[in-house]
Amino acid sequence: MGSELLSNRSNTTFLGPQARVAAWERLSAEQFDVVVVGGGVVGAGVALDAATRGLKVALVEARDFASGTSSRSSKMFHGGLRYLEQLEFGLVREALHERELSLSTLAPHLVKPLKFLFPLTHRVWERPYIAAGIFLYDSMGGAKSVPAQKHLTRSGALRMAPGIRRKSLIGGIRYYDTIVDDARHTMSVARTAAHYGAVVRTSTQVVGFLREADRVSGVRVRDSENGVTTEVRGHVVINATGVWTDEVQALSSQRGRFRVRASKGVHIVVPRDRIVSEAAIILRTEKSVLFIIPWGAHWIIGTTDTDWKLDLAHPAATKADIDYILGEVNAVLVTPLTHADIDGVYAGLRPLLAGESDETSKLSREHAVARVAPGLVAIAGGKYTTYRVMAEDAVDLAAEDIPARVASSITEKVPLVGADGYFALVNQTHHLATKYGLHPYRVKHLLDRYGSLIDEVLQLAADKPELLQPITDAPSYLQVEVVYGAAAEGALHLEDILSRRTRISIEYTHRGVNCAGQVAALVAPVLGWEAATVDREVENYNARVEAEIKSQMQPDDESADALRVVAPEARQEILEPVSVAMPPVREL
Repeated sequence: MGSELLSNRSNTTFLGPQARVAAWERLSAEQFDVVVVGGGVVGAGVALDAATRGLKVALVEARDFASGTSSRSSKMFHGGLRYLEQLEFGLVREALHERELSLSTLAPHLVKPLKFLFPLTHRVWERPYIAAGIFLYDSMGGAKSVPAQKHLTRSGALRMAPGIRRKSLIGGIRYYDTIVDDARHTMSVARTAAHYGAVVRTSTQVVGFLREADRVSGVRVRDSENGVTTEVRGHVVINATGVWTDEVQALSSQRGRFRVRASKGVHIVVPRDRIVSEAAIILRTEKSVLFIIPWGAHWIIGTTDTDWKLDLAHPAATKADIDYILGEVNAVLVTPLTHADIDGVYAGLRPLLAGESDETSKLSREHAVARVAPGLVAIAGGKYTTYRVMAEDAVDLAAEDIPARVASSITEKVPLVGADGYFALVNQTHHLATKYGLHPYRVKHLLDRYGSLIDEVLQLAADKPELLQPITDAPSYLQVEVVYGAAAEGALHLEDILSRRTRISIEYTHRGVNCAGQVAALVAPVLGWEAATVDREVENYNARVEAEIKSQMQPDDESADALRVVAPEARQEILEPVSVAMPPVREL
């Protein structure tokens, strides 16, 4: 339905069911310059970088775009103000440059300026100390799309954030950073790579490496939906799997040049009316910093920073994690938050380079790239904001294994799909609202999710105007958005739509359960689901939510993990972990 309807009306590439079938055929039949493993922001960025250099690229992801770390961040595209105290000036300068690029050119529809309040708590020394740091932060990024800092008295800070206790600060500094929907951004990077010719396929798990003499010559992949396998040949394979780096590395039988350590970060999501403030807030804690970030009708509050050695796919938040966040934020709030105020919780894993410190919060956010063996490059570490630089470094190193001359990176000049024309469309919001019979607020919401692809999305409702109605139990989203997620954005399961194409799973107290049936019915015609598949998808999603809620009541990681991992996988043929000595699997 969806992909056929739109294929002749757009220049963008649709990652729908037909494209998925075609991608499998191409993966099996063609020789690639670069095979990228991992569909997080770094892997998607590598695919985009390589494709725009004129290389023939394949990108495979075992689950969904951004299904790991890249959908579970603090939702900030930032330079890392706190890294200045760790004297990581190069990292901060690099990140701020990337922030400016995304704000102004690459993804202005997804990356937005965000006003912050930094509460001051110590007299005399703190204001000049923090002011100097923020001045350095403000000046390191080059051209500016955000205002400079402004100093506030205690009264001025409280006017900006009346929800903060008067005794918890003596003044404040206002500065600006940015916010981003990380999962949508990652998916957009992958779609942009596909637009420039990359063969992109999710639910495609690497289960082994191909060899010719002493070099890696490709990967063996297994469809996570049906268990069918094939071989993908490439001059070089780039392992961009984040916290799975060591596991994928083990499949190659090559010793890695670095190891990756997982650090768990937990966030809670509470309604916007629970904290009265016109700005985001950054709080110092004994261990690190805590962010209070506006997110539509909610606040996102986090994060924790603890070592994690259990299931990599589904890190579990514990009651202790949530209590820690509540304790830290309640220390400064006029009206304390309780567990009853929480609408959503999510946990993610940071892929940190191991061996630098026993404390994960002190591990560097620098990245590392290494040629592990002829034909195999690995990249890990870093931070979300610097994904483009990481990708460039990985492809530069991979060029050693590509026979043809490799051009220099040009991704500084390549806007993501939806970016071109975005600013003009914002000025035409009322015209678009009239054209489609929508409220201007709804059009603005759509522009900030899809940018200039808004017409592609809404065209799906041309013959079905009922799709322009909100989802009954998640009215922030239109029904047409979930149909578009399946038809164009590569979503294959309810989990993909409710957790990543939309953020219903963390924005509503029912966490998506109340609308799972409606959403499944909407996407069933696009994905070819029969009634039994619809029922299974709803049951699987509900079981996932139940497992997450139960795990969040547990006192420690081990008991939380034990409850979380029992939920069924949406992708029934996913292997976790992949055994190095795999039994024979079905051939194509």
